[in-house]
Amino acid sequence: MNLPNKITISRVILIPIFMVFLLVPFEWGSLKILNGDIPIHHFIAALIFIIASCTDWIDGYYARKLNLVTNLGKFLDPLADKLLITAALIGLVELQLAPAWMVILILSREFAVTGLRLIAAGDGDVIAASKLGKLKTSIQIIAISVLLLHNVPFTIVSFPFADIALWAATIITVYSGWDYFMKNKHIMLKSK
Repeated sequence: MNLPNKITISRVILIPIFMVFLLVPFEWGSLKILNGDIPIHHFIAALIFIIASCTDWIDGYYARKLNLVTNLGKFLDPLADKLLITAALIGLVELQLAPAWMVILILSREFAVTGLRLIAAGDGDVIAASKLGKLKTSIQIIAISVLLLHNVPFTIVSFPFADIALWAATIITVYSGWDYFMKNKHIMLKSK
C-alpha cells in the first residue's frame, strides 16, 4: 500500500462523510455569500467534495513522480472517481439540484465505458483514459462543485453557471462515451 494508493483510499473514505453532510438536513443555518444562500451543511459537503476531487490529481502526481504506478492503483483510482461522482450526482438529484435524466445519461455512459474496458481486459487489451475522458471528468467536477455551492460565486451577477456547467458535463460525457466506443469498436467486434 504505497502513498498514491493511500491517497486514493482516502478519497473513497471521504465519500460517506460527504454524503452525510450533503443529505442529512442539519439545522445549522445558512451562509450568505455573494448574493447566494448556502446551507452550512451543503457548504461543508462542497468543501469535502472539492478536497476529495483534488486527491485524484495528487495521487496521480505522486504515482508518476515517485514511479509508484501499481495495478492496484490502476484499479482503485478510476473506481474512486466513479464512486465520488456517482454519489455526488445522486445526492444532487435527491436535493432536486440536478435533473434525474441528465444524471442517468452521465451514469449510463460511465457504466457503458466500464463495461467496454472489462471486455477489453478479458481479451488482454487495455483502453487507456483519453484526453476527452479527462476533460469530461474535469467538467463534471466543476459542475458538481458549483451545484453544491448553489451557484456561488455566480449568484453575484445572476449568471446560471451551475446549470450551464451541468449541460456541458452531460454533453461532453455522452460525446466522450460515443468516442470511446467508436475508437474501440474492434474490441466489441472481436468479442463476438
